[in-house]
Amino acid sequence: MMSKILDNIKTLIIALIIAILIRSLLFQPFYIPSSSMEPTLLVGDRIFVSKYTYGYSKHSFPFSPPILNKRIFDSKPEYGDLVVFKTPSDNRTDYIKRLIGFPGDEIRIIEGDLFINKAKISKENAVNKFNIRCGDSVSEVVAYKEKLPNNKTHITVYNKNGTMINSDSYIVPEKHYFFLGDNRDCSRDSRFLSSVGYVHENNLVGKAQMIFFSNDTKKGSVLKFWNWRESFRFDRFFKKLK
Repeated sequence: MMSKILDNIKTLIIALIIAILIRSLLFQPFYIPSSSMEPTLLVGDRIFVSKYTYGYSKHSFPFSPPILNKRIFDSKPEYGDLVVFKTPSDNRTDYIKRLIGFPGDEIRIIEGDLFINKAKISKENAVNKFNIRCGDSVSEVVAYKEKLPNNKTHITVYNKNGTMINSDSYIVPEKHYFFLGDNRDCSRDSRFLSSVGYVHENNLVGKAQMIFFSNDTKKGSVLKFWNWRESFRFDRFFKKLK
């Protein structure tokens, strides 16, 4: 009897170790709780993040143990990557934003246009119309397709009223990155220096790769199976992110 219990305990320990290794070294699931990345990511999306894309730091592991003081197997991100990182304010909270600035870059918003190193980022009106959340409110927005310096494009949205027209000039420090949310007027990101600000390379957790599941929490809980047809966003299942 005792040997059987010990065998079961060993099996559980091995399974736990394998799960931790997969989560730390390969892929980790994340839940999207806010609208800061709409329309790219919606509240209720569940995504897979690759942990190996940028190499590993202490934040690659559960509870960020102090086992690494720098990144190993380091690989640099690219403009426009959807990156999960630990916020510099507490080195604990996970955020996901779009990479906009590299070390040495100057970032500024002038009359509603994004500038990187004094070069205006190309943008054109998006064909699609979006109703975007910000907290508990939903509003129609102005949507643009922006093209970053590496020609990578993405959709970003601005409020029709009260949008951020101008910003300070941000000079990204060495070994740091600058991030923005796609929902520009409803995102706490690198523009907020006291809470997010510039993100150190060691704080990068991984790159968002895919939405594997999505449920509109406004229309029903996952537990309410009789409402799945209304709440599940089937068109977002296994959607590749870019």
